[in-house]
Amino acid sequence: MNLQPVGNTEIVRKQVYQGHPSANDGENKPTEITYPTTEVVGHGSFGVVFTTTIKETGEDVAIKKVLQDRRFKNRELEIMKLLKHLNIIDLKYYFYEKDTHGEVYLNLILDYMPQSLYQRLRHFVHIPSAMPRLEIKCYMYQLFKSLNYLHNFAFVCHRDIKPQNLLVDPDTFALRICDFGSAKQLKPTEPNVSYICSRYYRAPELIFGATHYSNQIDVWSSGCVMAELLLGQPMFPGESGIDQLVEIIKILGTPSRQEICAMNPNYMEHKFPQIKPIPLSRVFKKEDEQTVQFLTDTLKYDPMERFSALQCLCSSYFDELRHAQGQLKQIVDSLRLLQFDYSTEFAHLTQDQLQAVRLKLQATQVR
Repeated sequence: MNLQPVGNTEIVRKQVYQGHPSANDGENKPTEITYPTTEVVGHGSFGVVFTTTIKETGEDVAIKKVLQDRRFKNRELEIMKLLKHLNIIDLKYYFYEKDTHGEVYLNLILDYMPQSLYQRLRHFVHIPSAMPRLEIKCYMYQLFKSLNYLHNFAFVCHRDIKPQNLLVDPDTFALRICDFGSAKQLKPTEPNVSYICSRYYRAPELIFGATHYSNQIDVWSSGCVMAELLLGQPMFPGESGIDQLVEIIKILGTPSRQEICAMNPNYMEHKFPQIKPIPLSRVFKKEDEQTVQFLTDTLKYDPMERFSALQCLCSSYFDELRHAQGQLKQIVDSLRLLQFDYSTEFAHLTQDQLQAVRLKLQATQVR
């Protein structure tokens, strides 16, 4: 690291690689950037996060520093190079550095966002007040837009959707997914670890030990996030892996044999006491029918019965955004909620499916 003192602030000079080099550039050659010494804003099992401003562009950025195992490529870096979407934190640059012990660290230079969705929810819990339902709806729409892109274009499963990994700007209601440290491109022929995803948001097929699960685990996690925003606390606050399943069963009831088979056909262990489900309308007493139905569609035991990210976008729960007028329309337009890149977000659809989806997702005038 080269440090150049300027007054009381040290300026860091770094040779960095572009996160998304142009195809015309050929080899990704390093470029130099400078920024003031950084302030630590977060710690985790992964490493540290700093914030700073790049002198050359004036952009505020976050720098995520993680220990790099020399034997392997960094999967998070390889995945982030693939991703370019308005609702996903963008990889601007990356670089490697060694510490005094010879350990190699990877530094990811990312978009900066003011706070996490977890921090935003804590703000309302401490007031105390409910988070505005329209704000929740804007966040959830952007979350499912990003998941549709991840699942159907990049073929990436995030595997750790939770409020801490969703960054927001409370002034504009913008949302972006971050932290791809657990993300993976799932392949039907390859097994995956089932001990993944933070406990409160862990899909039931993972708790049942499935190793051939699908991107639908992200939809379950997203349903749990939405439920938490509405309730002000986690919906399924399990204290251990098995207790997590108990918390789910207390509300959704005991899964049927067919549902258990759909989650993990190899599961042969305990029989569960027969618990009847509690209607979600009783859990979410203040919410309208569309909201309750939407949660029901995202929190299904059977991953194939659970809505996909695209089905979530098409849900009538989001019609309010498509019918927006006045100030709400300004928010919808500024966030580009109803704008899609058809070559990436809907490339997996047939022409007939695309026509139907277009009709459903476009803005409509209420008469």
